[in-house]
Amino acid sequence: MISFSLSDEQEALRELARQFAQNEIAPLAAEHDRDARHPAAIIEKAHSLGFMNMTIPESYGGGGLGTMETCLVAEEFAAACAGIGTAIMANTLALTPLLVASSTEQMERLVKPFCAEPNLATLCMTEPQAGSDIGSIRTTARRQGDHYVINGTKTLIDNGGVAQLHCLFASTELEKGARGISAFVVPADVPGVSAGKQEDKMGQRAINTSEVIFENVPVPVENRLGEEGQGFKIFLQALNRNKPWIAAASVGVARAALEAATNYAQERVQFGQPIASFQAIQFMLADMAIKIEGARLLTWQAAWLVDRELRNVYHTAIAKCRASDIAMEVTTDAVQIFGGYGYIKEYPVEKYMRDAKAFQIYVGTNEIQRHLIAQALLR
Repeated sequence: MISFSLSDEQEALRELARQFAQNEIAPLAAEHDRDARHPAAIIEKAHSLGFMNMTIPESYGGGGLGTMETCLVAEEFAAACAGIGTAIMANTLALTPLLVASSTEQMERLVKPFCAEPNLATLCMTEPQAGSDIGSIRTTARRQGDHYVINGTKTLIDNGGVAQLHCLFASTELEKGARGISAFVVPADVPGVSAGKQEDKMGQRAINTSEVIFENVPVPVENRLGEEGQGFKIFLQALNRNKPWIAAASVGVARAALEAATNYAQERVQFGQPIASFQAIQFMLADMAIKIEGARLLTWQAAWLVDRELRNVYHTAIAKCRASDIAMEVTTDAVQIFGGYGYIKEYPVEKYMRDAKAFQIYVGTNEIQRHLIAQALLR
């Protein structure tokens, strides 16, 4: 039997996330966006309430929750501020490779102490010449006895300049391309690890997005995840598990934009009446609502499949692609409804529009998602 009802625990979690988002995140969203400031104090509060490392088992200090619960929280946080929300939720993405491929010993040694504090982790794959083309990465990991020596630069890394732990993908055999990639866990305080420039971004400015530089970094063999050459497979599995909450965050931004546009349309008077009385505006609002409701259903379906470890590549790609496209469409329409004021930073919708764009790029561009969808159809 299909059911769209949430459990009592899920409802309580969503309400707690909504209260936290509106009380702690929303009031500071514009300030952090303007100054591109890392939300350290908010992250500490989020950690104290259990909003970080949600999918890590409780035995290792995490929340022991599923993808569905993560989606509920991600939507609420992004509705308040996508940048701050992503800064908090980024650990979910960064630690997934350990859930996929680590041993019990690695979880005890690397994850448990990490989760005890409001620490941040990164997923280090992207490079200046390797975005969607993962096989082109040039960061190398050369084995020397009982350790590897890592050299390379990663770019566009969320929380890159403020993280305590890096989940790094490097090539142990360059000539093999994607099949030569291996995964490693690298503490940020190891000699040779440093943060490069912080990017000056269009949107989601509250999250620190930086280069991470590795110069002759020694990493013990016991910090490798899985076997050599399994990194690309681990990476793809991690992305698939995280696409639903990226979709949920996209829904959150779109929802906030719709709420702002609906309220404004009832307040803004032109030709002697609120613009909400005009059919053109009503139809825009209705279409925005239709798109958001559909995107949320796709998101929940994808989360359901991931939580049950069912085949999900097709559905997670659809959810991420559709929801992030909807976020861009809805936020653009919200700016249009606000008219000239929508283009001014005094009003929130221009920020929603800027923030939405990133979700079309995160965890694989939407062009890559369409490629995955087409592959599934043609297979």
